Amino acid sequence: RISIWILRIVIFLLLVSFAAKNTEIVSVNYYLGFEWQVPMIIVLLACFVLGTAFGFLACAIKKVKKQS
Repeated sequence: RISIWILRIVIFLLLVSFAAKNTEIVSVNYYLGFEWQVPMIIVLLACFVLGTAFGFLACAIKKVKKQS
């Protein structure tokens, strides 16, 4: 139990240090010439959240189909 908490703390610290190193502004280009200037960590966080949400949704759909 303690080893799991230590692992979580280590992963959290690694992610925080990664976020601190990636603060420069990047351009995110959309279709029709739209462009968004945003810090890189926001882009990375958005990709992580979307990937997690899609993975959770895929697992939930599979679980619901399995129960039917």
